Amino acid sequence: MNKCEQCIVRKLNSLGELTKDELVRISGCKSSDFVKKGEILFEEGDHINGVFCIKDGVCKVTKMSSNGREQIVKLVKKGDLLGERSLVSEEVSNLKATAINDMEICFIPKEEIVRDLKSNTNFTMSILKEMAVSLKEADNVIVDMAQKTVKQRLAETLLHLNKTYGSEDLDKPLDIQLSREDIASIIGTATESAIRLLSAFKKEKLIHLKGKEIYILNPKKLQHIAEGF
Repeated sequence: MNKCEQCIVRKLNSLGELTKDELVRISGCKSSDFVKKGEILFEEGDHINGVFCIKDGVCKVTKMSSNGREQIVKLVKKGDLLGERSLVSEEVSNLKATAINDMEICFIPKEEIVRDLKSNTNFTMSILKEMAVSLKEADNVIVDMAQKTVKQRLAETLLHLNKTYGSEDLDKPLDIQLSREDIASIIGTATESAIRLLSAFKKEKLIHLKGKEIYILNPKKLQHIAEGF
């Protein structure tokens, strides 16, 4: 088992604010696991009772709408924490988390995190800042859904994926493979509409598609589309 105080992933999230002694204590009580692509980390309504630290891989966090469709709220990647909101609110999760690819995760029990929230103000402030960023992103999504076209939302999503999972080499695909259904869920449209728009972007040589692989060829033009030009 890898020790928390030696893990470089903690430097990417709020755990980096913990002292060495606190990390040693957490390392002794955490559990590590491998999650296969498609497996569920937790469901809506589950008591999470702890925090997940994503050591490798990506999962999608979704919310079921009243009409029975899953909406992807966010993608959680290597270095991110997951579940801290339910932990702080002491409510059941209102979201579902599913592995997009094979993942390696660590799970830290609730009582250990709460202990550090009470004693380490730097850690507490870091967690609060992370949740504030998540709320800001959620606000932006609400506005985008109401005011932007599906075409604009797709361009914006592709740019965000390129920023997070892309490289400067245009010959390399995004380091994440999403199904057409997943892309449709992110931008809030029917799968058929997402497929048509992706094909149109490909025809305009803005992107290249190879199975689930996406190559971003013209980010500048995608930015113009996202801004409504």
